[in-house]
Amino acid sequence: MMVRGQSGANLTNYQSKSVNLMFENLVLPPPDEILELMHKFRNDTRKYKIDLGVGVYKNHLGNTPIMTAVKTAEKRLWEEENTKSYVGLTGDPFFHKMMIKLILGPSFEEERAAAAATPGGTGALRQGLELIKIANPNATIWLSNPTWPNHPSIIDYLQLKSSEYSYFNFKNKTVSFNAMLKDLSEANNGDIVLLHGCCHNPTGANLNQNQWEILGDFLNKKNLIPLIDLAYQGFGNGIQKDSLGIRALVNLVPETIIASSCSKNFGIYRERTGIIITTSNDQKQKAVNQGILAYLNRNSFSFPPDHGSKLVSMILSDTHLRKNWEAELNDIRTSMQENREFLVRELSSRVGSDRFGFLSEHRGMFSLLGASHEQVQELQVQHGIYMVSDSRMNIAALSKKTIPLLADAIVAVGV
Repeated sequence: MMVRGQSGANLTNYQSKSVNLMFENLVLPPPDEILELMHKFRNDTRKYKIDLGVGVYKNHLGNTPIMTAVKTAEKRLWEEENTKSYVGLTGDPFFHKMMIKLILGPSFEEERAAAAATPGGTGALRQGLELIKIANPNATIWLSNPTWPNHPSIIDYLQLKSSEYSYFNFKNKTVSFNAMLKDLSEANNGDIVLLHGCCHNPTGANLNQNQWEILGDFLNKKNLIPLIDLAYQGFGNGIQKDSLGIRALVNLVPETIIASSCSKNFGIYRERTGIIITTSNDQKQKAVNQGILAYLNRNSFSFPPDHGSKLVSMILSDTHLRKNWEAELNDIRTSMQENREFLVRELSSRVGSDRFGFLSEHRGMFSLLGASHEQVQELQVQHGIYMVSDSRMNIAALSKKTIPLLADAIVAVGV
């Protein structure tokens, strides 16, 4: 029995013994570049500074507003919800139904799809990769070069194998489709190809519909399974057009895994609302997949978050709310495209050429500017402009006020 006042002495005696403490084995992981960038930006005391790092939409006032449809749905939910009891292991089936229709279209045969709600799109990706680890632990995950840094990070953590395929032509800033297919021809039967559903992060360069269909035939013949990361539906060419490539793919290959996020297109970043969907041609396989997704959720976090998914379900199933949401989402998409076109005009007037014209051809929140690491650093130090070291810019964080400042800085550092 420990006597009051002896705890310090006992702890000292314990520490004096030659023992290996568990936490001493821990080593700090490499810092996350985007989070480090956010920290630096906050600590920058300059009045004129621009944050183009983190992937968050900002309006002309520099704010990330809550959508009107979300506000309305939240009020209704507050009035109507009568319990905070657990949902099922895979979340609300109605949420699954609404998201499957949103992504795969109203004509998609729902009996082909299994689904589970997850904490955000990252949670969906994690569960998809966990599923792959169970189903085919020897598979190689093929990643576009470049890709979102969290893709290889999660894959490495799960000790899965990965390889890269060519995707972006760094010279002309377009998709290198032939080089992509050439690299993927080296993939083995059953390997996984991670694809960006639309609005490629970090490049902004995307497959066209014809390329999606060619890719679908290619994957089918090679028996390669697509893992699709869909984080920005509605930010590219519109809510329906942004999913046309995925819809074509799902009808061309027997199996797919889709990881989708509601953070961006519903503006509910902190609600952590995502979904993983698997498609197959066998209803018996759907039941197995559904069971595996429930098993993965149970062993990861038990029950998924429900608040955000409830809001999404309410908006998608209510004619008035959906109309308002689609209109506001279209305004966000249009504003990003206007930012692109304005930036191109400002740059063209300064350099006397259209060499930055690729920025208006890209879609979504991001584009790779093509600046060197040194130029990116100079933009930060000399001009207060913060972007990721590979020169990924968040187009959605710009405004008519900041675009001329950015154009001046880009020219000044010699991009």
